[in-house]
Amino acid sequence: MTKPEIPQNSNDMPPSMVILQLITSYRISQSIYVVAKLGIADLLKDSPKSTQELALATGTHAPSLYRVLRALASVGMFAEDSQGRFGLTPLAVCLQSDIDDSMRASAIVRGEDFYRKPWGHLLHSVKTGETAFRHVYNLEFFDYLAQNPDAAEMFDGAMTNYSTTVVDAVIAAYDFSSIGKLVDVGGGQGSLLAGILKAYPTMQGVLFEQASAIEHAKPLLEAQGVIERCQLVAGNFFASLPTTGDAYIMKNIIHDWDDERAVAILKNCYRAMPENGKLLLVEGVIFPGNEPSFSKLLDLEMLVLTGGRERTQAQHRDLLQSAGFHLTKIVPTASWQSIIEAVPV
Repeated sequence: MTKPEIPQNSNDMPPSMVILQLITSYRISQSIYVVAKLGIADLLKDSPKSTQELALATGTHAPSLYRVLRALASVGMFAEDSQGRFGLTPLAVCLQSDIDDSMRASAIVRGEDFYRKPWGHLLHSVKTGETAFRHVYNLEFFDYLAQNPDAAEMFDGAMTNYSTTVVDAVIAAYDFSSIGKLVDVGGGQGSLLAGILKAYPTMQGVLFEQASAIEHAKPLLEAQGVIERCQLVAGNFFASLPTTGDAYIMKNIIHDWDDERAVAILKNCYRAMPENGKLLLVEGVIFPGNEPSFSKLLDLEMLVLTGGRERTQAQHRDLLQSAGFHLTKIVPTASWQSIIEAVPV
């Protein structure tokens, strides 16, 4: 029997098959979650291994694990050799724990029930404008994290993954040399601030975060050799901010919130900074047109989880004006995010 030819890309497929691939793409994302959770990429770091070896190391059912790995190998995640062993591909390497651009934490958090279940209620958000997360858990997303430390730790790890992918891009795109002290508002574990401080050895930094996050940030800042130039301040950006900075930076903060709460945060930045200060927002910017856009899909995540949104250039400008700022420029980076610079009016 002649082996049927399988189209290798969407250009070879009829529209019905293309949309079928899109409809069933959850199979891939959930399979990636499984191998990330099991740490399969870490186990393959030194050499390919058989499914039996991997199953023994992970406490799993070897035939079922093989089926997952075979499926992922068909889309470029892992590669099966002639002896039935699986090895790493460039995509699979990204699921290792100890590399700079690891995506393992991101893969894990998106497969966990607390993050995945609300997506099954996207229709509720579309009908009501409310977050699907609140509909499912009767809590706001960040309130849920505050009450569930394990979920919060996974989420923080995923956000650190994101930071790692954009830090170099932000530093390469923007000149921070005029800033003596930089306040990172809601800076998580401090990866962005650490990267900037390493690139600018005379700069001082302030990491402003909730008390629980501050404790997690200390080891990272110490490992990066910048802890001596970095003040750690615990607080709530809805209440007030430190008043000692020349510039204030926020990465992926404003997109978490609706316009009213986003303006409240920005107004606190306005009150805290000097007249000649700068505000730097590291955010996605939605551009017009039908081109593929990470920001347009992330915007749906904000709809489902937090009630925030990704914004266009005009929406960013209007939001900043409402808080007393003038948008001076938007600096693209090599990542999907841009640096939005604003100054007090």
